[in-house]
Amino acid sequence: VVAGCGLTAADDKKDEKFDAAKLVGRWEPKEPKKGEEFVLEFTKDGKVTVKGTLDGKPQTLEGVYKLDGDKLTFEVKAPGEVIKETIALTKLTDDEFEGKDKEGKVEALKRVKPKPEK
Repeated sequence: VVAGCGLTAADDKKDEKFDAAKLVGRWEPKEPKKGEEFVLEFTKDGKVTVKGTLDGKPQTLEGVYKLDGDKLTFEVKAPGEVIKETIALTKLTDDEFEGKDKEGKVEALKRVKPKPEK
């Protein structure tokens, strides 16, 4: 019985690999590619908003997300389609967010700092 309890506690730790509270906020690409301007905003109630420019036009997409262990899944409604993505997080700190998509491409984001008021 003791061994079983120890195993359960270890499993619980594994599932809590990343603190979802650190995800809440606004994020932008660490090294944006030309034409790749967007901001992701995660809220504490499981919603995500993507604001950016696509083909020179401002776009806002909304959806939901869930963080389970190191798996960040989100579903965003775009015109004419629903985009579903799962990212395996490799890093989540107060200022940095990194993960790999299903093709193994690394996504690196940094927290958007509030602009100082003048």
